[in-house]
Amino acid sequence: MPHRSDPVVSVVIPCHDYARYLPEAVSSVIAQTFRAWELVIVDDGSTDNTVEVAQDLAAHHPDRCIRLLRQANAGVSAARNTGIEASVGRYILPLDADDVIAPTMLEKTVEVLDRDPGIAIASTDVFTFTDDDLPPQAMPLPAYSRELLLQRLIMFYCSLYRREAWQTVGGYDETMRAGEDWDFWIGCVEHGFDAHHIHEPLFGARNKDTGLHLEAAENDLAIRARIVANHPDLFKPITRGWAHAVLTQDAAACLSDEQVPDDILTRAAEMDQFLSAVMALQRTTRVQYYHIRRLEQALAARSGVAAPSVPREEPTPAASSR
Repeated sequence: MPHRSDPVVSVVIPCHDYARYLPEAVSSVIAQTFRAWELVIVDDGSTDNTVEVAQDLAAHHPDRCIRLLRQANAGVSAARNTGIEASVGRYILPLDADDVIAPTMLEKTVEVLDRDPGIAIASTDVFTFTDDDLPPQAMPLPAYSRELLLQRLIMFYCSLYRREAWQTVGGYDETMRAGEDWDFWIGCVEHGFDAHHIHEPLFGARNKDTGLHLEAAENDLAIRARIVANHPDLFKPITRGWAHAVLTQDAAACLSDEQVPDDILTRAAEMDQFLSAVMALQRTTRVQYYHIRRLEQALAARSGVAAPSVPREEPTPAASSR
């Protein structure tokens, strides 16, 4: 295995006011079966104790290559770019501070890229989890398809990719507040980079009550317009014209259904169906969980045996669409 100063994978974790989650994300990296990695934590102008937590994590693992970078708050895209620029691994794995990866994530994705030089990106299925003790929910994703990626986001941001893909695309668009990962993957498509999907949930997305990428879900059409404008050669002239109008004219009027090109509107409807299915799955799981806990508590009370208390039921989280 390469020496720690010559890592194969650079894991980059941007962190803005997520000190409370950072140890779990870092622990998931430390637990990897694949050991030839470095970890670059980028404090994106946090106002909490992110710096102290990151420094403490590095101090407690002196045998691991864990570095901390600091910058004024500039957003997740800029933080990722900063971390990747300072990293040295030939493969890059972005990981948000509130998410985790399964122990074999690096081992299995590295194996894909090592085995086939024609593959630039290795993505996986996802499991969603919450801050309580609800069981994780696996979310299968379709096999990689260039055409399907243009229709909807089928690859989560936390996928392993070759450094040259980031260099060729020009990194993440730092002007995008949401949808920057989708825009980056489409940039990879535009430059001819291919991907492979592993049908195994190796990436864990934390589903908070505020929702995962809720802003992206709520502004789907506007994000699509920005992506079309960033990659015009991949879309029809009528779609390019619509995107230009959204970004330069009255966006509200241009986003009404009668103004949206059929291909964009159809794709957005497919995304709505996907989000609805995810919400239904999460709602059913949560209701069943609390029902089972109440039954356990009632049975325990009847038999005189202490049972775990039933946690206060929180509102159903918004849909996850990372």
